[in-house]
Amino acid sequence: MIGYITFSVFLDQMNCEGRDSELSYVTCGSLVKLFNTRHNVRLHSHDVKYGSGSGQQSVTGVENADDANSYWQVRGKPNNPCLRGAPIKCGQAIRITHMKTGRNLHTHHFSSPLSNNQEVSAFGENGEGDDLDVWTVQCEGIHWERDEAVRFKHLGTDVFLSVTGEQYGHPIRGQREVHGMSSPNQHNWWRTMEGVFIQPSQEPLRHDEL
Repeated sequence: MIGYITFSVFLDQMNCEGRDSELSYVTCGSLVKLFNTRHNVRLHSHDVKYGSGSGQQSVTGVENADDANSYWQVRGKPNNPCLRGAPIKCGQAIRITHMKTGRNLHTHHFSSPLSNNQEVSAFGENGEGDDLDVWTVQCEGIHWERDEAVRFKHLGTDVFLSVTGEQYGHPIRGQREVHGMSSPNQHNWWRTMEGVFIQPSQEPLRHDEL
């Protein structure tokens, strides 16, 4: 299984492999920042919990391109790992794991605190959560292309990963609410930005325990 790796190992891999891969697709195991094209923010998380709803780790959108808490790893479903370096197919079910905390992008039937849409959180430990961590990549063509705007549809509740612009106050002032919306629209387009795109020929990332 492609496991979650610690942030320090991720930085080592970035230094070795670089940012400018020739690959045109997002591949299994890639470490990326996801950019909302409507609101110009990157998908972000940190060890700050919601004060309402599930009380799980919050997921937000940030404008700062350099924030280390905005890296995520593309992984396969629980008990059904994808092949390291294999291009992700349109319609494929994946997990999106926050690199610094090892929790998975997750949603469930709680209301989001600002917009009253569906709450999106980061859930699990060491990269393992439950079946509500699974999203499908909605794109055109055969594979998820690096420069393509795509949507992420939640497999369990059918909502789309979205941003509509609501901003938090203290302690995460200025960060945008990320939530699930029931219909595809301009608020749920995402594309990859900075990151490391894994090639099939590269040696496996080592798995370090916290």
